[in-house]
Amino acid sequence: MLDVSSDYPREKHISIQRHFADLEKLANLKEGEFNVAVSQNTDLHATDEKKPCPLCSEEKYKACYSHKLHRHLQNFHWKVSVEFEGYRMCICYLPCRPVKPNLTGDQTFSKMGAHYHCIICSATITRRTDMIGHINRHVNKGETESRFLTVSAPKSSHEVLKESATDVRVLPNYSTPQKTDSYFNPKMKLNRQLIFCALAVLAKERTPIECLDAFGATGIMGLQWAKHLSSSVRVTINDCNENSVAMIRENCHLNKMRVKLNAKEEDSDEALGDGEESADTIEVTKMDANVIMHLRSFDFIHLDPFGTSVNYLDSAFRNVRNLGIVSLTSTDTSSLYAKAQHVALRHYGCNIVRTEYYKELAARIVIAAVTRAAARCNKGIEVLLAVALEHFVLVVVRVLRGPSLADESAKKIRYLIHCQWCEERIFQKEGNMVEENPYQQLPCDCHGSMPGKTAVILGPLWSGALFNAGFLRRMYLEAVEYSLDEAQSLLKTLVCEAECTTLKHYSNHSPCDESKQEECGVYIKTPNTPSEPHLVVHGKRKSDEVIRNAKRQKAENSAEHPAFYYNIHRHSIKGMNMPKLNKFLNYLSEAGYKVSRTHFDPTGVRTNAPLAQFKTVLMKYSTPTYTGGQAEEAEFLEEDRAAVAAAMFLKDCPPPSHCAAE
Repeated sequence: MLDVSSDYPREKHISIQRHFADLEKLANLKEGEFNVAVSQNTDLHATDEKKPCPLCSEEKYKACYSHKLHRHLQNFHWKVSVEFEGYRMCICYLPCRPVKPNLTGDQTFSKMGAHYHCIICSATITRRTDMIGHINRHVNKGETESRFLTVSAPKSSHEVLKESATDVRVLPNYSTPQKTDSYFNPKMKLNRQLIFCALAVLAKERTPIECLDAFGATGIMGLQWAKHLSSSVRVTINDCNENSVAMIRENCHLNKMRVKLNAKEEDSDEALGDGEESADTIEVTKMDANVIMHLRSFDFIHLDPFGTSVNYLDSAFRNVRNLGIVSLTSTDTSSLYAKAQHVALRHYGCNIVRTEYYKELAARIVIAAVTRAAARCNKGIEVLLAVALEHFVLVVVRVLRGPSLADESAKKIRYLIHCQWCEERIFQKEGNMVEENPYQQLPCDCHGSMPGKTAVILGPLWSGALFNAGFLRRMYLEAVEYSLDEAQSLLKTLVCEAECTTLKHYSNHSPCDESKQEECGVYIKTPNTPSEPHLVVHGKRKSDEVIRNAKRQKAENSAEHPAFYYNIHRHSIKGMNMPKLNKFLNYLSEAGYKVSRTHFDPTGVRTNAPLAQFKTVLMKYSTPTYTGGQAEEAEFLEEDRAAVAAAMFLKDCPPPSHCAAE
């Protein structure tokens, strides 16, 4: 066979034929020879000589006469072939692929040597069903142009979608990762908006910033960054798949962006229309995500592989710049949500069980893995945002360079003690002393009143704060500026959750004061006039001082901020009607506790009240389920029971003396 890179069509494999007669010619059988011999009732043995099968080795099928070879080709090769664009890919028994040795170490030429040759990519597939699926995947990806054929799929069949004023061309089955390389999930729109807001906040701290979308797919995220933030960012979109890289370049041209490939600008005239000018340039790279993060430094890195991100964390923190941001999206919710506990133990080294707060547990698992990866690079982290929704977990952290900051972050990775009876929970105390019964740290007394083991130890988990209120407020302002409606509603909830307050105490347009900005890890000088740009104070001494102050403030805030939330329905009282959730929040606030709603659970309540006090307030303001006529009926039943009890009492007691005399 010829070279793949040749401009001329390659010679197809002998197992790929159009007609059965072409397969017979390979065996030196004259066309129709078998049918003529049968019709004339002649004996082929007298004049015929034995011929080998062209698709079988001599060890597999020995040479035979023409009539037997004809039946062999028809039954063992042609009938089990796979058809595509008028061609038949017949099964082949030639030693074209390595054969697994058997137990004795000898090479076997049985079914293990049977395979098909793909007409599109020349791959060898063993099973017919796998070959059919392999061809279908080529078709779903738009790869219908064979190396032996001139048939190609029309480009007009590609659908063009629009999101946040950005157009992307997608392939068929774009929402199914197994069927396409350029995966595009419309349900992740909220995820993309949150990441954009975080990048927009960072772009106002330093300009320009180097940002990387390590898994580009269609390139939608990087295109939104470059289109809306323009000269504030230098966008690099990377993907290791050749088809995805071609799709990213095509989408860049669709949005009239310059493409910079391999450090050289290409297709500049093609990307722009006649008479149009654009300074937006996107660098498109084709390499493994770990490789590009090892080779270059970035201010902002986003990781969104299909599944877990733990394999890319070490590379991400190796060259990320100080005070930069790393965001990652994990879609392996089956392991993070305790549906596959063995996978969570394998990927994250964490022992978990299904709890009422399983989504927050998932966020703390991911942050713990991020903290360990950053600490290995002598870097600490500050968690800016942690969101866990139905189909993804998003974590955004700021990088703080220095071994002391790495140690401070690593100390926040602790074990969690969880009571399986009442679902009370508490982080295990710090210290090297081994306690005889660590379950006594729980505020509940289930370990003493209930027989057996009532609690389990989960983790290790991140025990620090999950949000930075100042950063979230700045993200909210960016969401308002760019009209990101879905992100605005979620960011409101996140700000209230970070400050542990209700929506009544939150102002939509509250400015970000200096104290809040210091909590973000960078001091920003507030401009005197609206037109004056923000000035970022650089310098090692000043930045170190800001980091120390921010670290002290965060330590104080994290100690007061409630770690977990309670589901109001999980702790309801049987036979009682619970109060409305907003009213219950007010009742807890009036009792002197911090309280807020949480995005992790629509019926969850984040509060610093112990579970016993939580149930006490819930019981106090709950009402019985029966009302009206049921209450009157219950009163009559109580009167009847009282009358029966009195009668029984009189029956047992002797009558008075005056009654006996009468």
